[in-house]
Amino acid sequence: MANYESVLIARQDLGASQVNTLVSELSEVIKKEGGEVVKVDNWGLKNLAYRIKKNRKGYYVLLNITAPAKAIFEYERLIRLNEDVIRYMTVKVDEFCNETANTDEDVAVAQEA
Repeated sequence: MANYESVLIARQDLGASQVNTLVSELSEVIKKEGGEVVKVDNWGLKNLAYRIKKNRKGYYVLLNITAPAKAIFEYERLIRLNEDVIRYMTVKVDEFCNETANTDEDVAVAQEA
């Protein structure tokens, strides 16, 4: 099975619980097709660089997925049909990036400076 990183942007008028429900439904589809969602990283509500379908903000969600290609095809098909998702992008990667936003080393370096 291959590794994929998928980022989706949900509409701004959804609540955080609705976005979590959407992500869990998409995760179930991947599990049914024989894949696994390794990590879900919810980035929250962010400003968009330009308007997309009359939206100025959107909920960003990153999914790290290990799945066969068949599962990704079904996952993307359902995203295209869902009106709550305004943009998405899925990329095949060799390995997942394990960087975190605030590591202990970054905090220590910032305090020394």
